Amino acid sequence: MTEYYTVKRIDNSRLRRPLSSARMRDFWRRVAVGSAMAGCMLFYAWQHFECIQIRYQIEQLQTQRSQAVELNEQLHLEVATLRSPKRVDAIAGRLGLTVPVPGQVTPADTISEPVLAQARWTPQSPRP
Repeated sequence: MTEYYTVKRIDNSRLRRPLSSARMRDFWRRVAVGSAMAGCMLFYAWQHFECIQIRYQIEQLQTQRSQAVELNEQLHLEVATLRSPKRVDAIAGRLGLTVPVPGQVTPADTISEPVLAQARWTPQSPRP
Protein backbone atom coordinates (compact mmCIF):
# COMPACT_ATOMS: atom_id res chain seq x y z
CA MET A 1 0.00 0.00 0.00
CA THR A 2 1.21 3.53 -0.79
CA GLU A 3 0.87 6.43 1.50
CA TYR A 4 0.26 9.93 0.32
CA TYR A 5 1.11 13.03 2.29
CA THR A 6 -0.84 16.17 1.56
CA VAL A 7 0.14 19.65 2.67
CA LYS A 8 -2.62 21.87 3.96
CA ARG A 9 -2.13 25.57 3.37
CA ILE A 10 -3.20 27.47 6.48
CA ASP A 11 -3.66 31.23 6.35
CA ASN A 12 -2.33 32.66 9.64
CA SER A 13 -2.26 36.28 8.52
CA ARG A 14 -5.41 37.15 10.45
CA LEU A 15 -4.16 35.68 13.69
CA ARG A 16 -2.42 37.82 16.28
CA ARG A 17 -1.31 37.42 19.83
CA PRO A 18 -3.27 39.16 22.52
CA LEU A 19 -1.24 41.99 24.04
CA SER A 20 -1.23 42.56 27.74
CA SER A 21 -1.95 46.08 28.93
CA ALA A 22 1.12 46.00 31.20
CA ARG A 23 3.40 45.36 28.22
CA MET A 24 1.76 48.18 26.25
CA ARG A 25 2.17 50.61 29.15
CA ASP A 26 5.81 49.61 29.47
CA PHE A 27 6.30 50.09 25.71
CA TRP A 28 4.78 53.58 25.70
CA ARG A 29 6.71 54.54 28.81
CA ARG A 30 9.96 53.56 27.09
CA VAL A 31 8.95 55.48 23.96
CA ALA A 32 8.19 58.56 26.08
CA VAL A 33 11.49 58.36 27.98
CA GLY A 34 13.43 57.83 24.75
CA SER A 35 11.67 60.76 23.10
CA ALA A 36 12.39 62.99 26.08
CA MET A 37 16.07 62.03 26.03
CA ALA A 38 16.27 62.59 22.28
CA GLY A 39 14.58 65.99 22.69
CA CYS A 40 17.04 66.98 25.41
CA MET A 41 19.99 65.92 23.26
CA LEU A 42 18.67 67.84 20.26
CA PHE A 43 18.07 70.93 22.42
CA TYR A 44 21.62 70.73 23.79
CA ALA A 45 23.08 70.28 20.30
CA TRP A 46 21.02 73.22 18.97
CA GLN A 47 22.26 75.47 21.79
CA HIS A 48 25.84 74.35 21.23
CA PHE A 49 25.78 75.06 17.50
CA GLU A 50 24.03 78.41 18.04
CA CYS A 51 26.78 79.36 20.48
CA ILE A 52 29.42 78.47 17.88
CA GLN A 53 27.58 80.52 15.22
CA ILE A 54 27.40 83.51 17.57
CA ARG A 55 31.14 83.25 18.27
CA TYR A 56 31.83 83.34 14.51
CA GLN A 57 29.57 86.38 14.13
CA ILE A 58 31.30 88.15 17.03
CA GLU A 59 34.69 87.48 15.47
CA GLN A 60 33.48 88.78 12.10
CA LEU A 61 32.00 91.91 13.69
CA GLN A 62 35.23 92.56 15.59
CA THR A 63 37.17 92.30 12.33
CA GLN A 64 34.77 94.71 10.63
CA ARG A 65 35.01 97.10 13.56
CA SER A 66 38.80 97.12 13.47
CA GLN A 67 38.68 97.79 9.71
CA ALA A 68 36.20 100.61 10.28
CA VAL A 69 38.41 102.16 12.98
CA GLU A 70 41.42 101.98 10.65
CA LEU A 71 39.43 103.56 7.80
CA ASN A 72 38.18 106.27 10.16
CA GLU A 73 41.75 107.12 11.17
CA GLN A 74 42.80 107.28 7.50
CA LEU A 75 39.87 109.56 6.66
CA HIS A 76 40.62 111.87 9.61
CA LEU A 77 44.23 112.09 8.43
CA GLU A 78 43.10 112.82 4.86
CA VAL A 79 40.70 115.55 6.05
CA ALA A 80 43.48 117.09 8.12
CA THR A 81 45.84 117.15 5.14
CA LEU A 82 43.15 118.56 2.82
CA ARG A 83 42.33 121.36 5.28
CA SER A 84 45.98 122.27 5.79
CA PRO A 85 46.47 126.03 5.26
CA LYS A 86 49.81 125.44 3.48
CA ARG A 87 48.11 123.15 0.98
CA VAL A 88 45.29 125.64 0.37
CA ASP A 89 47.85 128.47 -0.16
CA ALA A 90 49.84 126.32 -2.59
CA ILE A 91 46.75 125.52 -4.67
CA ALA A 92 45.65 129.19 -4.59
CA GLY A 93 49.11 130.24 -5.78
CA ARG A 94 48.94 127.78 -8.71
CA LEU A 95 45.55 129.19 -9.66
CA GLY A 96 46.84 132.77 -9.51
CA LEU A 97 44.76 133.77 -6.51
CA THR A 98 46.21 136.36 -4.17
CA VAL A 99 45.26 137.94 -0.89
CA PRO A 100 42.87 140.85 -1.52
CA VAL A 101 44.26 144.32 -0.94
CA PRO A 102 42.42 146.63 1.43
CA GLY A 103 39.49 148.30 -0.32
CA GLN A 104 39.23 145.62 -2.98
CA VAL A 105 36.46 143.79 -1.18
CA THR A 106 33.43 145.71 0.07
CA PRO A 107 31.04 144.04 2.44
CA ALA A 108 27.41 144.01 1.34
CA ASP A 109 25.85 145.36 4.52
CA THR A 110 23.27 147.46 2.74
CA ILE A 111 20.09 145.82 1.61
CA SER A 112 19.55 146.32 -2.09
CA GLU A 113 16.25 146.01 -3.87
CA PRO A 114 15.32 142.46 -4.80
CA VAL A 115 15.94 141.53 -8.38
CA LEU A 116 13.26 139.51 -10.11
CA ALA A 117 14.60 136.97 -12.56
CA GLN A 118 12.98 136.95 -15.94
CA ALA A 119 12.34 133.78 -17.81
CA ARG A 120 12.36 133.77 -21.56
CA TRP A 121 10.98 130.91 -23.64
CA THR A 122 13.37 129.64 -26.29
CA PRO A 123 12.39 126.89 -28.69
CA GLN A 124 14.53 123.82 -28.36
CA SER A 125 15.46 121.48 -31.15
CA PRO A 126 14.05 117.97 -30.83
CA ARG A 127 16.43 115.45 -29.36
CA PRO A 128 17.83 112.80 -31.66
